[in-house]
Amino acid sequence: MGNKLELLEHEITELTAAELAQFREWFTRFDAMEWDRQIDRDAAAGKLDALADKALAAHRAGKTTPL
Repeated sequence: MGNKLELLEHEITELTAAELAQFREWFTRFDAMEWDRQIDRDAAAGKLDALADKALAAHRAGKTTPL
C-alpha cells in the first residue's frame, strides 16, 4: 500500500457503521482542537490584530448590536 493517507483511507472504508460513527465523533473533536490551536497561534503572532481593531472601531462608532 502507498502512503499514510492511502492506508488511512483504506482502513476507514473497512470500518463498520458503528466504528465509522465513532471515528466521525473523534475526528470532529480532533479537528475542532486543531482549529483552536491555529487560532491561538494566529492570535499570538498578531495576525488577528487588524480584525480586532476594525471590530472595536465599529463598536465604538455604534455600528454593533447587543446579542
